[in-house]
Amino acid sequence: QVQLVESGGGLVQSGGSLRLSCEVSGREVRYYNMGWFGQTPGKEREFVAAIDSSGGKRFYADSAKGRFTISRDTAKNTVDLQLNNLKPEDTAVYYCALGNALIMTKSSDYMFWGQGTQVTVSS
Repeated sequence: QVQLVESGGGLVQSGGSLRLSCEVSGREVRYYNMGWFGQTPGKEREFVAAIDSSGGKRFYADSAKGRFTISRDTAKNTVDLQLNNLKPEDTAVYYCALGNALIMTKSSDYMFWGQGTQVTVSS
């Protein structure tokens, strides 16, 4: 059984930082692409960041470049998303996802999802 469990969300002031973590069981992250998506009420999940199965390639949404960093720990089987210089528009539920498609920026590229963790940025 594959499970992805996110943690690390919370309430933070504008300009602050958070570190989200995704703990994976049932699959080894070293063999899969891992992504983070954000979703606000009434909208579809939007791509935020991804790391490929080799761990050597990282992709970011334009809004995340220079502020967010995705990383993975194959020993712990986790994938983290460091969020820096947060803005109110970053407020969303953040989901971790696991997949093996060639393209990693669409939600349809991923097979398994976590339940999400809420990030709220106050102005």
